[in-house]
Amino acid sequence: MKSLRLILSNPRYFGPAWVFASLNILFGTWAIYIPTVKEKLNIDKADLGIAIFFLSLGVFTIFPLAAKIINKVGVGKATWYGVLLSCVAALLPLLAPNYYVLMGALFMFGATNGFTDISMNTLVTELEKEDKQKFMSAAHGFFSLGGVLAGLGSFLIVFIANPALHMFIAVALVVLVNLMFYKRYIHIKAAPVEKEPFSIKLFKPLLILGVLSFIAMGSEGAIVDWSGLFLKEVTLAPEELIGAGFLGFSITMTLGRFLGDGISAKFGPVQLVAFGALLAMGGYGLVLTGNTYLAITGFGLIGLGFSAMVPELFRIGGNVPGVESAQGVSFIAGAGYSGFLLGPVILGFLAEQYSLNLSFSTLLALSIIILGSTYMLKKQRSK
Repeated sequence: MKSLRLILSNPRYFGPAWVFASLNILFGTWAIYIPTVKEKLNIDKADLGIAIFFLSLGVFTIFPLAAKIINKVGVGKATWYGVLLSCVAALLPLLAPNYYVLMGALFMFGATNGFTDISMNTLVTELEKEDKQKFMSAAHGFFSLGGVLAGLGSFLIVFIANPALHMFIAVALVVLVNLMFYKRYIHIKAAPVEKEPFSIKLFKPLLILGVLSFIAMGSEGAIVDWSGLFLKEVTLAPEELIGAGFLGFSITMTLGRFLGDGISAKFGPVQLVAFGALLAMGGYGLVLTGNTYLAITGFGLIGLGFSAMVPELFRIGGNVPGVESAQGVSFIAGAGYSGFLLGPVILGFLAEQYSLNLSFSTLLALSIIILGSTYMLKKQRSK
């Protein structure tokens, strides 16, 4: 909890952490109104899926450009501009008068979110280097906290009864708090790195990190989308417990992120990723017993295992020798988002063709791959 105390006691660190929370407040508020938008525009599930694909397309379009923009304007300014652009873009989907405008609005929302995501992770990486402090994991904990705040905001739906107004309130909250703290980080620029020409030797550690990020975030996406169905169809959980797996996963994910920096400082980032993989393996083992209560416990254990894994991958990626921090973070983010979007789809295909048990057995196997990959990563870092 040392990193959490650091964030709460020092505006220099609270500012960037609040950017993490801001991003998920905006995205979570949009997610609440997806069914409302579907009904308002009179579109079916297939049309909605295509529209949401444009959000993903926006994210992936900005990834190749983000590092250059961040290095040109400075990571602090890029983060602040990203927040402002994300706030404007967050309003657009809920104001869209028709389906085609919705697709364009979601593309803009995805692009601004993707840019802010890379900027804020690069910003924390640079602050950690500059100040010799670790708070990346706790900053990701604030991202989870932003989702909680967006969820609590859903109770306002009855009173507001206006999606665009609800989003405007969320935007106002985000902007007002950021206005109080952005001057603490806007001057930050990435430390110059002696870049090396492209080579397989240089790319190899990034490739390993990208694979780990793809698996880790793909697994997170799978738990979000499939844990409830697993409890319902495989463990035959009662109706009131169907959401308990995701709840347990979310709680331990948030808690683990606030604890991760201290553990990383003591044992090292690669060791933390390896330990997280072991916890996830144990969690999947409990899930696959088919017992409702053991499965719920397992989902909680998986959340704890993955909690600090992605923040550590961003931290490692931002410190690869010969690679600019923005480029490293951008690569890890791109691979991770790919996993988050494709993982649930692949797992859904396996569940449809074979069984949910096979889907979660596959996730267990992927956790074993993460554990094995940390050995290769450790060898790379020791060279």
